Amino acid sequence: MATVAELKAVLKDTLEKKGVLGHLKARIRAEVFNALDDDREPRPSLSHENLLINELIREYLEFNKYKYTASVLIADLFYMGF
Repeated sequence: MATVAELKAVLKDTLEKKGVLGHLKARIRAEVFNALDDDREPRPSLSHENLLINELIREYLEFNKYKYTASVLIADLFYMGF
């Protein structure tokens, strides 16, 4: 029978290979930053140009396999309501 430590290691490896673990870590980081963000100071509305720039940055990150960074950006944009 496998030990708890062995089961944890297998579970961690499986989640890392599927990309789930990194996505969860990035999501937690984004939520921590959102919780620390000052809600008293509203964010400025984004122009169409800035929305396009954000989309280009997201595409760049995904193209270069910066999955975790892209997921933080996407979470932040989702938090902003876009």
